[in-house]
Amino acid sequence: MNFNDFAFHPNVSAGILAAGYDTPTPIQEQAIPTVMEGRDVMGLAQTGTGKTAAFALPILHRLTQGGRGNVRALIIAPTRELAEQINESFCSLGAKTGLRSVSIYGGVNINPQIAKAKHADIIVACPGRLLDHLNQKTINLSLVETLVLDEADHMFDMGFVPDIRRIMQYLPRQRQTLLFSATMPNEIRRLALDILQKPVTVQVGSTAPAVTVTHALYPVKPHLKTALLVELLKHTDTESVLVFTRTKHRAKRIGEQLEKKGFKAASIQGNLSQNRRQEALDGFRNGTYQILVATDIAARGIDVNQISHVINYDIPDTPEAYIHRIGRTGRAARSGDAFTLISDDDINMVRAIECILGARIKSEILENFDYTVPAPHNNQEFARPPQQPRQRRKPAAPAKSGSTKRTASPAKSTSAPASRGPRPQAGNTHPSGASQHVRRSNPNSKRGN
Repeated sequence: MNFNDFAFHPNVSAGILAAGYDTPTPIQEQAIPTVMEGRDVMGLAQTGTGKTAAFALPILHRLTQGGRGNVRALIIAPTRELAEQINESFCSLGAKTGLRSVSIYGGVNINPQIAKAKHADIIVACPGRLLDHLNQKTINLSLVETLVLDEADHMFDMGFVPDIRRIMQYLPRQRQTLLFSATMPNEIRRLALDILQKPVTVQVGSTAPAVTVTHALYPVKPHLKTALLVELLKHTDTESVLVFTRTKHRAKRIGEQLEKKGFKAASIQGNLSQNRRQEALDGFRNGTYQILVATDIAARGIDVNQISHVINYDIPDTPEAYIHRIGRTGRAARSGDAFTLISDDDINMVRAIECILGARIKSEILENFDYTVPAPHNNQEFARPPQQPRQRRKPAAPAKSGSTKRTASPAKSTSAPASRGPRPQAGNTHPSGASQHVRRSNPNSKRGN
């Protein structure tokens, strides 16, 4: 089967040819005919299966045959990177159609988005910034014909489901709705039942990743993880490497340490400005950076075909997250490797991952690496720099009762009461000397929107 069999509009077919597409992927082969019929679709597929084109091509075909200048298709994505990637796909595949697609997300000036949205046919948006536009009445969704929710399970992880339900109030009831997700947690299943009308379910593959991915575990003490990562990178034949960490701070610090070791490395995490994030992504795609260190959320939308290795510096929280991470290597019949650094506390998650893979993962020992180095007495590898205490304003003296005229009061001594003692400084240390900087991650955080 090839793309000519779908009988797309000639201008859409020209975009497919220019993009170099030849044979449809399984998700495209199954989903495209159903979407072109106008049916609602619930698509279950992992990253890298070609699902963006599975909904983009039928949408372009439909919009090419109608009016222009109104928002007729809305795609909602959980992160800026994914929104930008989807928008680029629409622009590339629809280059010959004259349709206008724009991306809408936070972290950048809203005014240029307002100007572009006035003439857009297709909007690809993150929920938070889209609600900003809707509240300001700078975007009108009353003529939307097709709604797409992409990576719906990760929108749930990031706490966006209430926002999505609010956005639904601005959409016409008569529309086509497409929902794509790698997994189907109960909350997403309930959302699907609420917003989809007699959907056709399209599922491609099992939960397990492509057989082109080779898995390996590297047991190591936590304090030796960075040293082992450096040695792995030195002694492994790699092309592009994606390194996953659990926290934003750790992603930043590891990226900095790899750069100091001479690697072409960058990090991407929610605290970066949009320009810095885009610069890191573009550099990773064009080869300026060989290594990209990222958190799970920041990595949404990273679509680089030549990733040869995925390295889990921190093991993910769920087996499904592991599958999603390593799905970025071993694409398009290319081989890929997935390395995971583990400690004793990770054994239960390893067993859960092996269960979903249906096979044991081999443990590896790196030759000539000293696994016996003791942990430092005060491990400061990921300690945050101490924050300077803020200066408090002195409260103004209360006015005397019955007085209507302010007068300057004489200077007085302002020494603090002896019973209070000195105020502790930010970044205090534990009596053992260990820095007490503990910050829990919020799974419902709306960073990156």
